[in-house]
Amino acid sequence: MDLRSELDKAGLFQNLELLAQQVVEGFISGIHKSPFHGFSAEFAEHKIYNKGESTKHIDWKLFAKTDKLYTKRYEEETNLRCHMILDNSASMYYPEIAAPTIDNLNKIGFGVLAIAAIMNILKRQRDAVGLSVFSDTYSFYSSEKGSERHHHMLLSKLSEISLDTKPAKQTDIYAYLHLIAEKIKRRSLIFLFTDMFQNTTDDDRIFEALRHLKYNKHEVVLFHLLDVDKELHFDFGNSPKRFLDVETGEHIDLFSDTVKTGYEKAIKTYFDTLKLKCAQYKIKYVEVDVRGDFSKVLNTFMVERQNFL
Repeated sequence: MDLRSELDKAGLFQNLELLAQQVVEGFISGIHKSPFHGFSAEFAEHKIYNKGESTKHIDWKLFAKTDKLYTKRYEEETNLRCHMILDNSASMYYPEIAAPTIDNLNKIGFGVLAIAAIMNILKRQRDAVGLSVFSDTYSFYSSEKGSERHHHMLLSKLSEISLDTKPAKQTDIYAYLHLIAEKIKRRSLIFLFTDMFQNTTDDDRIFEALRHLKYNKHEVVLFHLLDVDKELHFDFGNSPKRFLDVETGEHIDLFSDTVKTGYEKAIKTYFDTLKLKCAQYKIKYVEVDVRGDFSKVLNTFMVERQNFL
């Protein structure tokens, strides 16, 4: 049975846990192509034995199966607190997709599945994960926990978001990032999934809110979700189009080629400033094309997790 086709037939996000597992297993199967040669399905419980370490905790049964030396890795050694932040405003539902597939997602779909995939890895490692969701309100908050019940509760919330057909129109990124920063008291690894589009706050205030997330010695990664062809390069062809602002309802009719050069210049200036501010605040900036796959997000997670512990 082709798991991908079966999931697509059933409706992509009807079984988010299974879909997230598929993404992670695909990532693991290709891990030999990445820097993480020691990563395996057992990574939550074992680590490779290094010469000179105590042999007390070597797993001899695993050695008999694999002919490789691993030591048992206990829960306190893998203790990580991770908080996911998801922008759920209307612009995140671009582009509008009637029947999403794993190879054809909008920003919110990509963000939901990426978070679920990282949660799958965290669950294997018995690490604690929390979730914040904001749009025109700070609509959901759950602190970091590692229980099975908590994991399924977060998956249920993410599934609900992925099936939403009437997202909030506007958001105030500035206000809600400050609120979230105040809630996360203990040092955590924070992942923010957003397109960084807003219409109510000047850029400096947003950058200040990003810096607030760094308080309490948190490590912060900004996954900047974009449909690169459309939102970065304004690639809409040369026929007349109506462009609708999904957050304000305003529209304009024009030939995209007439504004393409000016648009690309303005958006590049904004993104370059954003990258510079992230570098200044020691926030890792990762541009993610939602038309791509999840390996960029998962590779970044693995690197940042190793650096955090």
